[in-house]
Amino acid sequence: MARRARPAVEAKGIHGLKYFKQLRPLLARLRDVGTESDRAGNRRFFFDDYASLLLLFFFNPTLKSLRALQRASALDKVQKKLGSPRVSLGSLSAAARDFDADALQAIVGELAHQALPLRTGQHADKDAEFLRGLTAVDGSLLPALPKMAWAMWFDSTHRAAKLHLHFDVFKAVPCHATITSGNGNEKKELRAALQPDHLYVIDRGYDEYQLFQDIIDAKSNFIGRICDNAVCNLVAERPLSKDAKDAGVVRDRVVWLGCEISGHVFKQPLRVVEVATDKTDSHGRPEIMLLCSDRLDLDAAWIVLGYKYRWTVELFFRWFKCILGCQHLLSTCQNGVAIQVYLALIASLLIVRWTGNKPNKRTFEMLCLYFQGWASEQELLAHLQHENAKKSENS
Repeated sequence: MARRARPAVEAKGIHGLKYFKQLRPLLARLRDVGTESDRAGNRRFFFDDYASLLLLFFFNPTLKSLRALQRASALDKVQKKLGSPRVSLGSLSAAARDFDADALQAIVGELAHQALPLRTGQHADKDAEFLRGLTAVDGSLLPALPKMAWAMWFDSTHRAAKLHLHFDVFKAVPCHATITSGNGNEKKELRAALQPDHLYVIDRGYDEYQLFQDIIDAKSNFIGRICDNAVCNLVAERPLSKDAKDAGVVRDRVVWLGCEISGHVFKQPLRVVEVATDKTDSHGRPEIMLLCSDRLDLDAAWIVLGYKYRWTVELFFRWFKCILGCQHLLSTCQNGVAIQVYLALIASLLIVRWTGNKPNKRTFEMLCLYFQGWASEQELLAHLQHENAKKSENS
């Protein structure tokens, strides 16, 4: 069968580039990244040009491959608005190795810092102080191609990259990320990224006593789930408030965690909150979840609430992979995958910045229709006003 011809990329199918023009100051810092490899001094395609084209890839579904981006770069309209030259397919492919992905981490952090809290409603003032600094941490696999040997996961026949993400719950935005192979150690990545003044929320995959102490030593706090058979030496029983009982708390203790060997890493007692999950274990007994934290000042109900917010990072992964489309990787090298992932996070942060709301499927569809020229700017603004009105009604 004859191979079906790819549809041509035309200027009339690419709109809304004035928003990308506003990104030039933000991306300007990337201009000199990778220039040391240009020994001949004749490079015309720079990291900021590459980043602009990849951002266009996320907002225009007609651009589904590197070849489509290469054809788009030849359009006068794209060159004028993005300020980038026409690029060959070879240069576009080589860019994934020529430019250092880590340079994008600073932009992710800066956009996250500039983001405003999105929570509104009657509980906003009450729990704002608690939520400020609440950071959900988790990892997620991104399917990789068999030829991506660096991404080995599970066994020699499986390949995957792993995104290790920190998610600011208060602002509902990603604030830090790293990319490793599918076997990348989540505890190691969190330990390397620890910052002061955070309340890290982590699941049972991060259950390591030394990591808990490292978080405390970094001038931060944590809420994490621990194994049901954890050894605890009781220091004090804490009374349960009505809010704690309503949240399912059945016991609240201050303890020294661990046995003689494992518990020696701790410099202070911790608290263990036992929570009924309304589920049963494999033996048909009521399941009790053990939450550990160094925050002795909080009511147990807040510990439970903080752990529930861990699901915000899971919801972001769903948006990131299923709606934003980050399951399709444009590069096979680790640095190239990292560049694509960081720019996808930047795209998510830009949606929050442009719309004032956390990204959802309907808003993303409207943005894509706008960037393809099917929706006018007035229709886009009307949609955003409607979304804001719905949010106000639900507050």
